[in-house]
Amino acid sequence: MPEMRDLVPNKPRRRVLHVVGAMNRGGVESWLMTVLRRSDRSFDMSFLVHTEEKAAFDDEILERGASILRCPLHRAPLSYSHRLREVLQANGPFDVVHSHVHFFSGWVLAVARSAGVRRRIAHSHNDTALVESQQGVARSLYRLGMRRLIRHNATLGLAASGLAASALWGANWKDQSNVRILHYGIALDQDGRKYDPKATRRSVGIPEGVKVLGHVGRFDEQKNHEFLLRFARQVLEARPATWLLLVGDGPLRTKMQEAVTRLGIAERTVFAGVRGDVPALLNGAIDVFVFPSLHEGLPVAVLEAQAAGLPVLLSDRVTEEACAVPGLIQRLPIEQEGPWVLAGLAALDSGSRDSDRLRALRSL
Repeated sequence: MPEMRDLVPNKPRRRVLHVVGAMNRGGVESWLMTVLRRSDRSFDMSFLVHTEEKAAFDDEILERGASILRCPLHRAPLSYSHRLREVLQANGPFDVVHSHVHFFSGWVLAVARSAGVRRRIAHSHNDTALVESQQGVARSLYRLGMRRLIRHNATLGLAASGLAASALWGANWKDQSNVRILHYGIALDQDGRKYDPKATRRSVGIPEGVKVLGHVGRFDEQKNHEFLLRFARQVLEARPATWLLLVGDGPLRTKMQEAVTRLGIAERTVFAGVRGDVPALLNGAIDVFVFPSLHEGLPVAVLEAQAAGLPVLLSDRVTEEACAVPGLIQRLPIEQEGPWVLAGLAALDSGSRDSDRLRALRSL
C-alpha cells in the first residue's frame, strides 16, 4: 500500500543539487545516501560530482531516480565556473544548491548565485583547523578568500559539529545567524536482522575463536594508522588470540601493509578494502572498535560502531558530539599509547557488548 505522503496530488517537488567530489564510500557520502534512501517524494535530489570516473554509489543513485551531473574540477577556476554554470542552466532550475566541498564551496555558491539559485548551502563536514594551521601563505590567502565568498553567497551554513563549524566559519560562528549544527543521522537496523559472526568473519578471512580489533576509515594521515598499528602490535603481543581488521582504502594503504610486516603482525591483520557491508562487520566480526584520528568533523563510523553496541576507543581530538552512547566510549589522549593499550586489553577481556544501552539507542 502506498504511503500517504505519496498520495498528495500536484505537490511541487523541491529540486536539490548536492555538490561533492565523488560518491564513493565514505562518511559524508554514506550519510548522503541515507538521506536519499529516506527522502520522500517531495524532494528531487541530484548529485554534481567533480570527476568523470564512476563511483561506488553511482548505480544506486541512478536506480533510485536521482541524477549524477559531472563537472570535472581542474586547476582552472574560471573554466570550472563556466562549466558549472552550463550544468546548472542545462539541468535546472534548482531550488537549492547544497555544497559539501569545504572551502571550495565559496566558489561553487558564487556561481550558483550568479545562475539564479535562491537557496545556497555551505556544509562543513570536517575539523581542518590543525591541517590548515600547518599550511603556507598561499593556502591562508585561499582560505581567506573562500570564507569571504561563503559569507557573501551562502544563505545557510551547516556543520556536522562545533569543531567543523569553527574550521569553516571561524571561532565566532555562533554569532552568525545563518550558521547551525546538523548532526548526522544513521539508519539503525530496525528489522531485527541477525548477523552471523561465523559467516561474516569467514568472508574476511578471520578464524573462529579469536577477538578482533577493528577500524573503518580511509588510509590517509587524518586517520592516524601509524599510531593504530603501534597500539595494535602491543595488544596482539599481549593477547595472541586477537586479530586486527582494517576496512577502507587510500593512498597510505601500501605503506601500512609494509608496516604490519615490519611490526610482526601481518599474519593476524586483515586489510579488507572498501566494503559495502560495514554494519555486518561491526555487528558480526569486530569486538572492539578503535578510532585514533587526528581530527574529524563527526565520524559516521563511530556512530555506526555505537549502534552495533561496540566498545569504542576514541581519540580525544574527536568531538564529544560523536558520543551518542557515552557508556560505550573511552576518549583517550592521542599523544600516549599506554592508556590505549590498557583500555584495549580491558575491552577485549570484558567480552560483552553493552546490550542495554544498544536497546536504548535503537528505541530513540
